[in-house]
Amino acid sequence: MPLTTTTEIPQAVNYFYDRALLRKAVPFFVHLKWAQVRDIPKNTGDSIKFRRYTLLTPATTPLTEGVTPVGSQLSRTDVLATVEQYGDFITLTDKLVFTTLDPILTETAELLGIQYQQTIERICRDIMVAGTTIQYASTALSRITITAAMKITKAEIQEAVRTLKTNIARKITSMIDFSTGFNTSPVATCYIGICSPNTTYDLKNIPGFVRVEEYGQKKAMEGEVGALDEVRFVETTEAKVFTGLGAGGIDVHGTLILGADAYGITRISGEAIKNIIKPLGSAGAADPLNQRQTSGWKATFVAKILSQAWILRLEHAVS
Repeated sequence: MPLTTTTEIPQAVNYFYDRALLRKAVPFFVHLKWAQVRDIPKNTGDSIKFRRYTLLTPATTPLTEGVTPVGSQLSRTDVLATVEQYGDFITLTDKLVFTTLDPILTETAELLGIQYQQTIERICRDIMVAGTTIQYASTALSRITITAAMKITKAEIQEAVRTLKTNIARKITSMIDFSTGFNTSPVATCYIGICSPNTTYDLKNIPGFVRVEEYGQKKAMEGEVGALDEVRFVETTEAKVFTGLGAGGIDVHGTLILGADAYGITRISGEAIKNIIKPLGSAGAADPLNQRQTSGWKATFVAKILSQAWILRLEHAVS
């Protein structure tokens, strides 16, 4: 089918490549799953303001007959987030396209999809692990004082749960279902733990840890490895590791324990993610012999912690 423009391939084929991009990206998202999603409508700017009102102090003083009380004032917290653009592309030569036996554009789209996923996942993760509610394992007072013996324990998880409850962090009841776009699906009430495979190894040796295969009728989430106390743990290779920053140069793992509405993510509607194909000849005089074409992605995204008290980072060693 001949090209209709010099800047894009036919819509039917373009849709096929978009599907290839997103299909590859879906299984890897973990850190985004429990965020508030608030997209910015197109052509309305690049910033969004999340607003939260502080709870009122309980009115425990009895009213005096005929006397109007002083009353209370609303106190609000505004969190401003500005969307950024991210993207990358691959240039393919005409000879590569003409001589390879592989469906090269499809393969390229899938590789770019993985790159897109890892980019957005790490941006979100790095925002989340920069939170100010921190718990150091055992008797450590800082990251550099965490020794190899200070691993994750049941007591550490119980302490983290106590902190979240004290901070009035509600438990999570839903998550983003990427198989349906950014719609949500219900989950059994819990706090969520995001951990590395090395942390999972230690969790499985803790008495009381319930592995997913022991859940019975309870449905496990994608990537879930088990539960301990009131926390359900989801494993990812993208979990934060502070390489060589512990005592004696050991790696310190940052396990996130979070409640509902702890953080939010924002995109610009219609510009969340695009796979952009520039075919041979689309560059005009810049490519006079039609030797190059490109496949790339472009996304808009920002993540923001909405309540520091509702997202806890537990720093610890691993086996």
